[in-house]
Amino acid sequence: MPALSTGSDAETLFATHGAWLLGSLRQQYGADLAEDLLQDTYLKVLRQQRPAEILKPKAFLLQVARNLFLSRYRRDRRREELDAWQSPLFSQAAAQDASLLLQDIVLSLPQPLREVFLLSRFGGMTNQEISHHLGIRLKTVEWRMTKALAQCAAQLRD
Repeated sequence: MPALSTGSDAETLFATHGAWLLGSLRQQYGADLAEDLLQDTYLKVLRQQRPAEILKPKAFLLQVARNLFLSRYRRDRRREELDAWQSPLFSQAAAQDASLLLQDIVLSLPQPLREVFLLSRFGGMTNQEISHHLGIRLKTVEWRMTKALAQCAAQLRD
C-alpha cells in the first residue's frame, strides 16, 4: 500500500482502516470508550496541520488512539483527585480550619484594634457608626481598622 499523507487523506485512511481500528479499540477499552476514541482519533488526524507520511497506517492510528486514551485517563484521574479534595467532608473540615485560624488571628489583635474590626466586619457597622458607638474620632476608627487589617494579612501570610 502506498504511503498516505494526513489531512486530505484522512477520510481514505479511516474508510480503509476505521473498522479495524474500532475492533481493536473495542477489545482494549470496551465498546463505549472505543466509539469515543475512534471519533477523537479521526478528528485528531483530520486536524493535523502538517501532512506527514504514514508508512504503517494501522500502527499510526492505534498509537494516536492510545495517546488520546492516556490523555483522557490522566485528565480523569486529576479530576477525581480534585473532586476528592473538594468533597463535602473535606470542604467542611477546611472551612472549620479556616474559621479557627481567623478566630485565632482576630483574638490576637490588640483590644482597640480587635474592637473596631469586630464591630465593622461582624457587627456590620460603618466607620461613622463605630466612631459614635466608641466615642472616638472617625480618623482613629479608620487608623485602627487599617492596622487591624494589616496585622491580619501579615499573620495569614506567615
